[in-house]
Amino acid sequence: MPTAYALVALNILCIYLCYQVAANRNADARFWGFMGLFFGPLALPFVFLAKAKDK
Repeated sequence: MPTAYALVALNILCIYLCYQVAANRNADARFWGFMGLFFGPLALPFVFLAKAKDK
């Protein structure tokens, strides 16, 4: 059971980090938050390669 809690906490941390990094880089933060939700730590390297949104 503690392993499940750790995985949930890790996933929540990945969602937050993906969202914040994307917001700071002017990328689509909501999209990257969802990618953090679905892919967890695997999405983190890709958010750094994300291009900025056209405004």
